[in-house]
Amino acid sequence: MSNMNDVFGPRLPYGKVNSQYQTEFEPATGTIWGYFNPKGNACFSLGLLKDIHAHDSALAANDGKIEVGGVAQKADIYVLGSRMPRVFNLGGDLALFVLLIKSRDRDALAHYARLCIDNLYPRIQNFHCRSLTTISLVQGDALGGGFEAALTSDILVAEESAQLGFPEILFNLFPGMGAYSLLARRIGMRAAEDLIVSGRVLPAKELHEMGVIDILAKDGEGEAAVREWIARTAKRRNGLQGIHAARQLVHPVTREELDAIADTWVDAALRLQDRDLKMMSRIVRAQMRRTELGDVEDVTAVALEEERVACAV
Repeated sequence: MSNMNDVFGPRLPYGKVNSQYQTEFEPATGTIWGYFNPKGNACFSLGLLKDIHAHDSALAANDGKIEVGGVAQKADIYVLGSRMPRVFNLGGDLALFVLLIKSRDRDALAHYARLCIDNLYPRIQNFHCRSLTTISLVQGDALGGGFEAALTSDILVAEESAQLGFPEILFNLFPGMGAYSLLARRIGMRAAEDLIVSGRVLPAKELHEMGVIDILAKDGEGEAAVREWIARTAKRRNGLQGIHAARQLVHPVTREELDAIADTWVDAALRLQDRDLKMMSRIVRAQMRRTELGDVEDVTAVALEEERVACAV
């Protein structure tokens, strides 16, 4: 056991053993540690979304309490992270999108979008428990929906080698499950729109300088940075929670807003052309190589190079 664990005490695993979303509870600090642990591609598959929702809906329904070993525990902090090496989350299930768009299945696309918002919105609202502080711990790439998920927390911590961005414009779409709303709340509408339209995937350091990321940590020290923040702010937590609540009152993100944007996203997705779907498929292939082989550093760069080669033939 490390010195850090000596200070903070052990973590207790709980929840479904085979879940794609693994959870642990740290009684000493009242902290939930939740980790994406997807099967296959490191994206928001329907299975991963459903496993997250199963945990988080119970948390919201029980006023920030969870059951660990048959005992109800009150959570004060909820950290969102990933078990995937060098990847937080690569975003929406693009392979599924291609199939649904080709089959013109609007209802299924809308269902996927709603399920994403069912997961994101409660976290934006601190699970309707104002005494619960949320933290995103990004230790690898967060693209598209993965970046949206990271933005839902009160505090965003990222390691220096992490890359974050919204590449959707590369296949003629836009991130439709909260990106605009959540980015605008942090850096303003114009800067948010510029970032989304650019399609750029930026290093964590640059996003920290822009005010998107709250805490920049050295590689391998992201968890320690979270723990340090928890310890450092323990005596001021009530005041900080009040500030986070005020942020939501001044710049609210409503469920109605997210649903309306998601409807716009579905309509836009169904207008995509064959060339757009080909680019989406190229990104899927690059994601799979990154997940399975680990030989891809920049998913979007690989997809763009594949497109350049295809156009030159």
